[in-house]
Amino acid sequence: MLDKTIDLDDKYDLSEDRIFVTGTQALVRLALMQQSSDAAAGLDTAGFVTGYRGSPLGGVDQAFAHAKGIIGPAGITIHPAVNEDIAATSVLGTQQINLFDQASRDGVFAMWYGKGPGVDRSGDAFRHGNLAGSARHGGVLVLAGDDHTCKSSTTSHQSEYALMDAMESTAKSGAIMQPFRFLTKISAPDAIARTWCAACHRAPEFGFAA
Repeated sequence: MLDKTIDLDDKYDLSEDRIFVTGTQALVRLALMQQSSDAAAGLDTAGFVTGYRGSPLGGVDQAFAHAKGIIGPAGITIHPAVNEDIAATSVLGTQQINLFDQASRDGVFAMWYGKGPGVDRSGDAFRHGNLAGSARHGGVLVLAGDDHTCKSSTTSHQSEYALMDAMESTAKSGAIMQPFRFLTKISAPDAIARTWCAACHRAPEFGFAA
């Protein structure tokens, strides 16, 4: 018999090595993992998550909002934007923390989420943000949810080309655990290349819901 009390928040308990989690909930855990990793390295960092409530990444803001009582104490803020390029520009701003002597944190790790049209309209912010680079103790993760079959979009999308055009490091995740294995490496505080990193997901593979 299992001698353990099960709680819905177990998926966000970093001491748990076996969890049941959806794709969007995995992103919440990823942010918590980054904060924990920074703290272990002696860094006082904050997290900033922003994007647009569009399918197939429409559940990201809800997942973070539901975990507000957990991410809040960890210094992680969720702030959905009016549109994707405003969100991307906000993320760009989080990486300028080193320009201000009065900064209260060592750095800010940021996460942008959106769908294909959002990637298209955010190209300028992506390009300039990537060329400017991320802060020494920051980092940017761009999450593009593609609607390849045009199920809930006016056109089908494959965002890798637009992201590569902005010269962002780009990967495709095909399983829930892949972001943990890949993104925790590219977002490490001591990474040499301070570029923005992107991951493209197809909705059915990653548990994203419209």
